[in-house]
Amino acid sequence: MAEDTKELTPGRRRVVLAICCMSLLIVSLDNTALNVALPALRSDLGASVSGLQWTIDAYTLVLASLLMLAGSTADRIGRRRVFATGLVVFVLGSLLCSLAPTLETLVVFRMVQAVGGSMLNPVAMSIITNTFTEPAARARAIGVWGGVVGVSMAAGPLVGGLLVESVGWRAIFWLNLPIGLAALLLTLRYVPESRAPRPRRPDPVGQVLVAALLGCLTYAIIESSLPFAGVAALALAGILFYEPRRREPLIDLRFFRSAPFSGATVIAVCAFSALGGFLFLNTLYLQDVRGLSALQAGLAMLPMAAMTFVFAPLSGRLVAARGPRPSLLLAGTGMAAGPLLFAAFDAETSTPLLFTGYVVFGIGFGLVNAPITNTAVSGMPRAQAGVAAAVASTSRQVGQTLGVAVAGAVLTAGLGTAAYGGGGAGGADPLAGFVDASRAVYWIITACGLCVLLAGALTSGAWARRTADRTARLLEETAGPQTAAKAPSS
Repeated sequence: MAEDTKELTPGRRRVVLAICCMSLLIVSLDNTALNVALPALRSDLGASVSGLQWTIDAYTLVLASLLMLAGSTADRIGRRRVFATGLVVFVLGSLLCSLAPTLETLVVFRMVQAVGGSMLNPVAMSIITNTFTEPAARARAIGVWGGVVGVSMAAGPLVGGLLVESVGWRAIFWLNLPIGLAALLLTLRYVPESRAPRPRRPDPVGQVLVAALLGCLTYAIIESSLPFAGVAALALAGILFYEPRRREPLIDLRFFRSAPFSGATVIAVCAFSALGGFLFLNTLYLQDVRGLSALQAGLAMLPMAAMTFVFAPLSGRLVAARGPRPSLLLAGTGMAAGPLLFAAFDAETSTPLLFTGYVVFGIGFGLVNAPITNTAVSGMPRAQAGVAAAVASTSRQVGQTLGVAVAGAVLTAGLGTAAYGGGGAGGADPLAGFVDASRAVYWIITACGLCVLLAGALTSGAWARRTADRTARLLEETAGPQTAAKAPSS
């Protein structure tokens, strides 16, 4: 059964969009606020750099592993039902995180949070896609959705810093409770139930292979473990061998025959790798090297957050009017130029250059979200909207997980674990030590920005649109007449 969204009034459509944005807000706000609290966590719970990495990556890793399962499950048993369940689990996980007595229990409770979070973002995007079916309206709605990321980036560091200084880092998780409960009540009242006409069957083997790939790859990077890297490679080989042979796989590899869809996946991984690494580095730099408080660090990063907040909805309108190409090219340029100031010109040593880097990077990141999501779902059969949106969301979380893992590993290698928190290499000059140790990370982040630019240029032209049309026809032919409804191409 699929709810006829044409019967929804414009006012109710806006309410549905607002509810979906509330779910994105608590998930995004939680992550950005927690980044500012990392030094406080290190001090309170005795965490190492790898411990701090796991505080962030345990969440994003579980989230990435379950997003596609959540998307296909929602298509099968009901999007509102799965969305409401996700809100309940996320609020419960937040409460447990606020009570965690040790770093190990905090990591475990973050994983509980992630189980709930996996039922929110991709399912919310599927609800939006099925509510706003006209291409321009959908692009504008996705632009608003992307703007919420900007709100969370702007509010997260400020709210997190204020809470850390006045109450403590545990209060960051308390913030999710009233917002999550309000979203749950509104969901039960206003969000219509909908399902795919012909949902796919569960794929437990594929789910295990995806979890093994992401988990082992992340562990291998953070802990420098070659055996786990080998297991990750085997899991990837298993996915490539097993999934195409299933009638209804967890990951339909045929999606990637669409150049725009493949491009959106690559862009999402690269953009969020850049974001994860950039935030991780600058949170530690501002507090541990410059000696700023958590609130002062949040204020220092406000220019980046403000630019994301301003340019995310503008990007949605630009995608609606001109397609994804202009937004992607501008986004890649900004996300490469911002970190380049740190990599090549040591922006940390100059306050004006530091804030220029924040502004440029924030503009680029603000522009990238709308074209990612819009491209991922455009042209795909609407019955597969949950899965297509989930792949895009998974790519984001994979990118953020890898960004934090790589940034932490390279920074630790450059500083030395003994030097961390004590003032740079050898403890002689904190600023010089951190600048030297982080330069390699900024070159990696710059390369991620260039990948966004290149992939955006290659996968947003006429040839790419033709591959998307061929892929959509193939999926419709093999799925049968029930799934003939297609998400309109923009």
